[in-house]
Amino acid sequence: MAVVRAAITQVEWTGDKGSMIDRHEQLARDAAADGVQIIGFQELFYGPYFGAVQDQKYYDYVESIPGPTVARFQDVAKELGLAIVLPIYEVANAGEYYNTAAMIDADGSLRGIYRKHHLPNLPAFWEKFYFRPGNVGYPVFETAVGRIGIYICYDRHFPEGWRELGLNNAQLVFNPSATKPGLSNRLWELEQPAAAAANQYFVAANNRIGQEVAEFGPDAPHFYGSSYFVDPRGNYVGEIASEDREETVTRDLDFDLITTVRNDWQFYRDRRPDSYELVTKP
Repeated sequence: MAVVRAAITQVEWTGDKGSMIDRHEQLARDAAADGVQIIGFQELFYGPYFGAVQDQKYYDYVESIPGPTVARFQDVAKELGLAIVLPIYEVANAGEYYNTAAMIDADGSLRGIYRKHHLPNLPAFWEKFYFRPGNVGYPVFETAVGRIGIYICYDRHFPEGWRELGLNNAQLVFNPSATKPGLSNRLWELEQPAAAAANQYFVAANNRIGQEVAEFGPDAPHFYGSSYFVDPRGNYVGEIASEDREETVTRDLDFDLITTVRNDWQFYRDRRPDSYELVTKP
């Protein structure tokens, strides 16, 4: 039985980047002490969710990959033997910024990056002001714990990327997010379980918590946590996290279930890509 102990975090903005990084390092250390083998942090983990406004000052949060925060967590990963999904506001070239997650393996090596493909552009989620659309495809990373994929927040509304990750043989897909109440609530309940069942892998979905009023005023989005894991049948693994408390959600995932589910439901055998003429047309 190939059981992987995995964790995801939901954390409130502390008010400064340094303390957010320190807090997440401590969460990683606490998780490793609990036997966790891989942990994923929330979207843009070390900053506020600055998509709430359009202000160039938040460009200062960019970092290169490799860069100082990635290097710090590479050291942490190597020390703890802990794989880490690390969301970063990435600068590739001057003025070329991406909403990115780095995949750090348990030996501290940087396995690669995923850049968010789908960017919202609406009140309180002005992401096209800050990011270019992703351009590195839908990689799946071979790690010490298995084959890991990443999809980021608004990406989850687009089933095509979930399928790409399945075709790339993902076993566990992390979906770090920053989601507010309203239209998203029902989709938050539906989309990740549906994607897990349709593509027959585990999904780890984590959301920020709190309202960043001190940073953006009373109209700042209110993030509602509710982080969870789902299995390849689309069932929750354990309980859903709270809406308003900082938590590390830790679950044991039996990767052997992936083969069982794929043998029971032969979606990859029976799919008909030759017949899907409109899916890839702009």
